[in-house]
Amino acid sequence: MGRKSMTDQRRKEIIKSFYNVAKKIGLENASIAKVGDEMGISNGLIMHYFKTKDDLLIGLNEYILERHLNIVSSKEGGSITSEADLRNFITSLFSRKWNRYFDDGVFYSCYALVYRKPEFNSSFKQYLESLHEVLKAKLVEAHQNGVIKNNNIDEVTEVIFALIDGGYYYLGLFNENEESYKKQVNIYVTYAVNLLDLS
Repeated sequence: MGRKSMTDQRRKEIIKSFYNVAKKIGLENASIAKVGDEMGISNGLIMHYFKTKDDLLIGLNEYILERHLNIVSSKEGGSITSEADLRNFITSLFSRKWNRYFDDGVFYSCYALVYRKPEFNSSFKQYLESLHEVLKAKLVEAHQNGVIKNNNIDEVTEVIFALIDGGYYYLGLFNENEESYKKQVNIYVTYAVNLLDLS
């Protein structure tokens, strides 16, 4: 039991270092050797836990999911018991605060890998499906609490998630403090909320 815990801890340390290296020099330039340099350990020790860079990439994907799930399902959002709660939750999904949890440059480099690496494609799809499930659970909660009357929760989850995914990418081109950024966020939030049948 203790051994497995130590293994998990060491794997997580290596993944975090891989992420830090990727953040500094780009995911394409990150390597097992550079992670070893970052950690001050041998390549052989890293390869004891991750045989290849592809294995590390899958681990990084799991780390992204963990970080993002922390935002979407964090208790700071609270329960959705009113229209205001719902609007605040959806607004938070378009917020640039995601970037405080995980670097956008690394994230979108990972995204690009889905077109080149079949194993990563599968892993990344599972990651996105997990985020879909969290959004769906929040909408189901809003329905159970009488905030929305939608009976098409599955469909509306897909459309809102597509808005969030595409909107967040485009918002990365704006300065958060500019009016144009706030205007874009307001457009996305308004359309997302309009998909919901408010009681």
